Parts: sequence; structure tokens; C-alpha cells
Amino acid sequence: MAWCQLHYRNRILGKTEPVALLLPESRHKGPFPVMYLLHGIGDSYLDWTRRTRLEVYAAGLPLIIVMPTTDWQSFYIDQPGGAASASAIAIDLVDYIDSRFQTIAQASHRAVCGLSMGGYGALHLAFQFPDRFGTAIAHSGALCFFHINVDGDDFQKAADKVNTSLLRDVTIRLTGNPRPQGGPFDLWAQAAGVPKEKRPKLRIDCGTSDRLLSFNREFHDYLNRLGYQHEYAENPGDHNWDYWDRYITDSLQFFMAQCR
Repeated sequence: MAWCQLHYRNRILGKTEPVALLLPESRHKGPFPVMYLLHGIGDSYLDWTRRTRLEVYAAGLPLIIVMPTTDWQSFYIDQPGGAASASAIAIDLVDYIDSRFQTIAQASHRAVCGLSMGGYGALHLAFQFPDRFGTAIAHSGALCFFHINVDGDDFQKAADKVNTSLLRDVTIRLTGNPRPQGGPFDLWAQAAGVPKEKRPKLRIDCGTSDRLLSFNREFHDYLNRLGYQHEYAENPGDHNWDYWDRYITDSLQFFMAQCR
């Protein structure tokens, strides 16, 4: 499997962006499905290959893996009056990759996956762009962001489960709205708004020692109430790279199964 790094001009952002890729071995004949793998807060597009054995796990798979970057704490959303971080990946980067590599340019063979902030981003991108991503996978997702109103009672109750200072800062800085619940960045509202025939295939997992576990459970229960079929798992582990290294293999298997 080949690793490469590119710098391309993202037209939506109006700047040059780096991206890392893992490309299938030459014995495989394309075109190939593509997985977009998102990083978390404080990480970079290089960390999936620096801090996990992703290249080992993906070796032998007829799959292209694309690891984009995003602005610090962007949460991969199109900010009102700010950077269009969602569209930059879902539209511009996807088009760039499809134009230069042997890809199967269909939502059914395109996945978005991520950890923590990137776990939120994966679900958000798939819900916002179901014609682009047919599969979304969240590891240890920060799913509560933009679902909790930071001036309400739920915000106070969340203090032992999430960094409320970060939650408040991100919510206000990115959206300008202290009451984002039910809006375009609330995953609960997004999941309910996707037409049934366009619902992306979902997989969600979280560590049993992760502070974000309760929010992942709540979202899992909500999806069940919606009748939204999905795969959900709780595994031993915390919010760290040991966990993500161990369970990224489940994501690879899940997506490849969707491509059969």
C-alpha cells in the first residue's frame, strides 16, 4: 500500500490544503471505493497514520483512504459567516479526488469516518450530503455538540460528561447561537431530516470508560426511536489513540461490507 501527501487548491476555502492518502496495492484493479478519515481536535491529517497501524490494517484492501485537514476546532461545519469546512471536504475535496484517482464516484462506495470531533463531523457530513456519502462511521463521537443549548439546564447537567467550557466556546464561536438545538448542526435534528430512502449507513462506537459514552448511548437510542437502522458498539477503552487504533479495523470491515 502506498502513502502519499498532496497539496491542492481548495476553491471553496480559497487556499491550498494538504491531504494524505493511502492507495491500494498495484495488484488491485480499480476503480476503488473511498473512505474519508477525519481527525479530532488538536490532531492533524497525519495523525491517523502516525498514531495507529492504519496502513497495516488497510494493506490488501481494494480501498483508497483520504485523510483531509480542517481548521482548528472547526467541527467540520459550514460556519455562518465563516469557513465552509463541510462543503470544502464534501464537495471540493471529493471532486478533486474523483478527478485524479480511480474512484467509484458514487455515494454507495464513499464513506466518511472520524474520531471525537471527526466522529461528529462524519455524521454531520453524511446527513448534510447524503448524495455524497453513503456510509458514515463515528468513533467516540462528540455528538452532543450543537445539541445542547449552552444557556439552558442541560448545559449545567452535562458538566461531568463533557468539557463545558469548550462546549460553550465552540457553540458560540462557530454558530453565534447559544441555543443550537434543533438547528442545522444538531445531529438529532439532522438524522430526523434525512429522507428514509437517502439515509446513510451508520456505525457508531464508543469506549466504556469514555466521558462521551452517555451521549453516544442517547443518540443510539434516538436512532432506534426514529427507526433508523444502524450498527452500534460499546468496547473496553477510553478516549485515546489506543482505542482508535484497536477499533478502526471494525470501520474498515463495516464499509467494505457495504461495497459488496
